[in-house]
Amino acid sequence: MASTISAADLKVKITEEVILNGKDQGGTTELTIGSINEVSKRIVTTDSTNSTTVVSFSTVSAGGQWIESDVRYIRITNLDDTNFAILNIEGDASTDFSVRLDPYASFLVTSTSTTGVVDYGDISGVTLEDLTAIKATADTAAVDLEIFVAAA
Repeated sequence: MASTISAADLKVKITEEVILNGKDQGGTTELTIGSINEVSKRIVTTDSTNSTTVVSFSTVSAGGQWIESDVRYIRITNLDDTNFAILNIEGDASTDFSVRLDPYASFLVTSTSTTGVVDYGDISGVTLEDLTAIKATADTAAVDLEIFVAAA
């Protein structure tokens, strides 16, 4: 059976709106990522006791696992109105880094190149390494995270 899905452009628009001293200081940035033919959007609940893998990457596709060179865009949004989450971004050489994701905040990963999340990040220097997973832990009480992933 041949696929009937045609690749499409993913359009991402970020808009800031703020008026200071009567002047518009906001702006809009638009990004178009071409050749997207796989997407996943889901809501994951994580608690403060266990780390939850929300996205993982490898050289082969599997349940919940993306081919690392195909990933072009990831958005993780904290849907909680009170509690923050901690995202742990893991690399293949175990030089992970963590970020705080406040209520209603989003964390983005974009890769417009054909390398996806291969040679993407490093916490300890300038030798980029492949991302292997993004894990989440709630701070004090369970939070819902919206996960959106797009791949070529």
